[in-house]
Amino acid sequence: MGQNIYELLMGCPSSDPSRPCLGIPSGQVLTYGDVDEHSARIANLLASHGIAKGDRVAVHVEKSAPAVFLYLACLRMGAVYLPLNPSYTRDEINYFLADAQPRGMVCQPERFEEMADLCRQTSIPQVFTLGAAGEGNLLEACRAMPSTFSTASASDRDTAAILYSSGTTGKPKGAMLSQGNLAHNARTLVQAWGFTRHDVLLHALPIFHVHGLFVALHCTLLSHARMLFLPRFEAAQVCSLLPLATVFMGVPTYYTRLLSLPQFDRETCRDIRLLVSGSAPLLPDTFEQVRERTGQSILERYGMTETLMNTSNPLEGRRLPGSVGLPLPGISVRIAGGDDLPLCPGKEGEIQVRGPNVFSGYWNRPEMTSNCFTPDGFFRTGDLGRIDEDGYVYILGRSKDLIISGGFNVYPREVEDCIDRFEGVQESAVIGMPHPDFGEAVMAVVVARRGAAIDADSLKLFLRRSLANYKLPKCVAIAKELPRNPMGKVQKDRLRKTYLPLWKEHREGRK
Repeated sequence: MGQNIYELLMGCPSSDPSRPCLGIPSGQVLTYGDVDEHSARIANLLASHGIAKGDRVAVHVEKSAPAVFLYLACLRMGAVYLPLNPSYTRDEINYFLADAQPRGMVCQPERFEEMADLCRQTSIPQVFTLGAAGEGNLLEACRAMPSTFSTASASDRDTAAILYSSGTTGKPKGAMLSQGNLAHNARTLVQAWGFTRHDVLLHALPIFHVHGLFVALHCTLLSHARMLFLPRFEAAQVCSLLPLATVFMGVPTYYTRLLSLPQFDRETCRDIRLLVSGSAPLLPDTFEQVRERTGQSILERYGMTETLMNTSNPLEGRRLPGSVGLPLPGISVRIAGGDDLPLCPGKEGEIQVRGPNVFSGYWNRPEMTSNCFTPDGFFRTGDLGRIDEDGYVYILGRSKDLIISGGFNVYPREVEDCIDRFEGVQESAVIGMPHPDFGEAVMAVVVARRGAAIDADSLKLFLRRSLANYKLPKCVAIAKELPRNPMGKVQKDRLRKTYLPLWKEHREGRK
């Protein structure tokens, strides 16, 4: 057996339990010893309700310090952590619960009745509640639990978390990330980005996906640094706290919003040593504006749900705008053609990666897992790119038509399926359009059935019942038909070109 990643991140016992770990807006500061104690109580509670090593725990809560304790409790007891976006609708959550079959669920108190009903339908025996301010029965029940817990042994192959991802076809699928995947990612990034115990990370990211959970949180804990832990990103608040931090991580949207504030300048960033951007492409123009305003060159990196981090611009050396940098240590990155053979520098093809960062497979989908790896063990990312003569990687597009809006993945097929259920719709196509704040935003092109009329506002209202807000089309166009190639596939490139003028009119507020 190997080392549980909880021990790697926190130390066992913690080398300095009195050291500040997590500061929250109320002014409260939690030490590493506090975090260890709170996570132990939650682990004991979950274990007392029959949750054991390998069991899935679905978590559908708002970002908070107790949510971090819950995550760490799952790690130390060997349970499999299953984070879900708090904005997911009932239909979306129902699918994840039915697919993952967790042993327990933790949800927001105000949605307890709704979630308990879903759990009854999917035979999930335990439901707890946890609110953003710490309210709910989870922490109430933890008060009587012991403050110590014997961390479960683990091997590098043991699944630590399942995060749902998808392509443009089929239902979302759960990417299984192992203890070894998370440990390698944490060690690599701490070294590559120069994290030390003297750092202070300003944490404004969500913690239900890779960037905020496995990148930001793990880098801080492994280096025994401190973090200023915000419930969400608000530009003015972040700008006011930047003078207290040394590192800030965000998605491109965060930087465009910070640039709208005149106080985002060199003085505000005087003690910042590192600005990191990821989860969506960073426009070179945004890179240059930030550099001009603050004197800081954003470090852009490239990762995926299935692989964690693959590449990074260097801490010391050239950070090239438009590039996601060089392969991280221990990770092989190549550009391959349709035959999976590597291409020469400068050639365009699919980005493929191999290394200890790459996930073990998709939950209960062995055939899909097999198909996404090449015969020599490289993961087919579905992203298109090139590598220059110096080894810098550039992402050119996504072969699967994935839309990334504000750092969140939007899978067109999921949105199209919802649109097609609306009365009078014959078919639809969902595309990503350029957006100055979100990077991309969703647009829908809809074809009505013969004799039917589609009202765009009514359609949007209908979609709100089933889709999170970031997945909703910002603009709906009604078309007579969708362009197709000889094989019958919708030509989304043509749609983007055709409807770009309408999209621009929509963005400018013209009718």
